[in-house]
Amino acid sequence: MAKRQEIPTPERPKSISSGRRRFIKKLGKKLLQTIARIQTKQSLVPTTPFVDNALFDFLPVFEERWREIEKEAKAVLKFRDQIPGFEEVSPDQYRLAKARQWKTFVLYGFGQRLEKNTALTPVSAELLERIPNLQTAWFSILAPGYHIPAHKGVTKGILRAHLGLLIPKDYKKCRIRVDEQIRPWRPGEVFVFDDTYEHEVWNDTKEERVILLFDFDRPMKFWGRFCNSLMMKLMKMTAYYQDPKKNLASAEDRFEAAVKQAGNNLEAMSDASKK
Repeated sequence: MAKRQEIPTPERPKSISSGRRRFIKKLGKKLLQTIARIQTKQSLVPTTPFVDNALFDFLPVFEERWREIEKEAKAVLKFRDQIPGFEEVSPDQYRLAKARQWKTFVLYGFGQRLEKNTALTPVSAELLERIPNLQTAWFSILAPGYHIPAHKGVTKGILRAHLGLLIPKDYKKCRIRVDEQIRPWRPGEVFVFDDTYEHEVWNDTKEERVILLFDFDRPMKFWGRFCNSLMMKLMKMTAYYQDPKKNLASAEDRFEAAVKQAGNNLEAMSDASKK
């Protein structure tokens, strides 16, 4: 296996204390609140913390074929040291992810497929392609003993699904709280939730937790979809989108290089053994 390339720890984003910055943040917060109220009224599914799987006909196949996805995740984890921490992909997440304790192997980001990563996970990619209006998808890898602090998502227009893959044996100690409801992950099981509710995660075990996480558009009426589309376009113009996009491209290249080097090393060893 290739030697891990050291990745500098990202610095906490510098704050700008100008009146203009405060005004923009205040305006943005009010805009998000207004859009959230519209999306809540326009939603075609319940706006509860957890949402019934039965409302999404594309979910059953993930539970039926989860072993195939797990196999691909295990293959990726052979290069665990090359998988970036969430804070390395998105510096804005510095409060939630520290010291590479929460790693992300991204397959889709902001609606765009990462071709090099998904080439390594063809089954997962093919199943994800079936999801209407898929936004993001990644293998979420949580270190033993790590706690992700309470936080909220940015838009009511997105729902989040988790598929349990590699789950600690003492699964009840590896759990997520969404609003006031707490659920553990179980291997091969999917649940859907609204991440605009406050949520946090605990892995109070000595084992790593790996899930497939994916976001998709909330089913909504016309004006809800319109607001969501407008918001996503605006977000793509900001550093919130642009910085992770650049970091993902770099991380994807590094991972591809590590896989190729490992393959070359195995080939060289095989040739040497024949001599």
